[in-house]
Amino acid sequence: MAAKRVLIAGATGVIGQAALAHFASSDDWEVIALSRRRPDIAGHFRHVSVDLGNAEACRSALHDLPEISHLIYAALYEKPGLVQGWRDKEQMATNLAMLQNLITPLVAKSGALRHVSLLQGTKAYGAHIHRIAVPARERWPRDPHENFYWLQEDYLREASARHGFDMTIFRPQVVFGEAIGVAMNLIPVIGAYAAICREEGLPFSYSGGPAYVLEAIDARLLARALAWAAEAPTARNETFNITNGDVFVWQNVWPAIADELGVEIGPDTPFSMAEFLSGKQATWERITAKYGLKPIPLPALLGQSHHYADFTFAYGAKNRPPPALVSTIKIRKAGFADCIDTEDMFRELFRSLAARRILPPTHS
Repeated sequence: MAAKRVLIAGATGVIGQAALAHFASSDDWEVIALSRRRPDIAGHFRHVSVDLGNAEACRSALHDLPEISHLIYAALYEKPGLVQGWRDKEQMATNLAMLQNLITPLVAKSGALRHVSLLQGTKAYGAHIHRIAVPARERWPRDPHENFYWLQEDYLREASARHGFDMTIFRPQVVFGEAIGVAMNLIPVIGAYAAICREEGLPFSYSGGPAYVLEAIDARLLARALAWAAEAPTARNETFNITNGDVFVWQNVWPAIADELGVEIGPDTPFSMAEFLSGKQATWERITAKYGLKPIPLPALLGQSHHYADFTFAYGAKNRPPPALVSTIKIRKAGFADCIDTEDMFRELFRSLAARRILPPTHS
């Protein structure tokens, strides 16, 4: 069999970084990471710095690479402020162009490409626009709204048919991982908020709106699913929802988060996490010095994720948000049945960032 060489695009994102860590820890894969900055993880991999928005840069970067057998496309473009960009046509076009800029030279280089994994999410079901039926299922007709998911999927399916590679689409729920400075990862946001509360003597109050049920996916679990799909015949040309396997409510998991981070819970107090954290750079600098953390400025730690916190915490909602739960029966029947308790996920991810001196030491 030809060499198994995986290219991970968007390797510093919450999903891409987890995928890189997983594949780079295996002796079975040769791994190439594609991102503007070098991922801060251990493992055996080659890093290529490239701007996917630049077609010529992509052609040049691919020209110098060996043949790629597998691609994990985890790159994402989000506009500042995050949520308002989700229905922006320019943002949609940019995300399509980024994928095209990579696929075009990749398939032109040789016929070695065998499989591509593409990431979507529950916005595929219109969860960001309207109430959806529960549980959402992959076999449903496409929700009739504009989305870069559809642009990328249509392009990739046509390229797949023309060039003879297979593909798998994943629709993860709310993703949690170890990446920092990204668009949508709440672990560094919550961790920084807890540290600031402790430093300033503030209660660790939940800042969101009404309680509602949602699902999570650990990026490490998703990475294992990506490795499974790369070789599983049952994943070929399929679309899969994926979650941790349980559900949670923010207010109910908040005590476990507070226990892990060593802070005292206060009463629920709705406020904008994005606005609160935006004014705490000086406090974060004191925390960094006190605990000998890596000198990462607060904006570089958060990325756009503090805006995502307001959205996911339902800040400003007057009524309970409708549930947006998905069925994961299809992926389990196809052969991937891994899972993790969401409370355990939170504890493990906070400990990992503390061990890397990105967050202060945890309570445990």
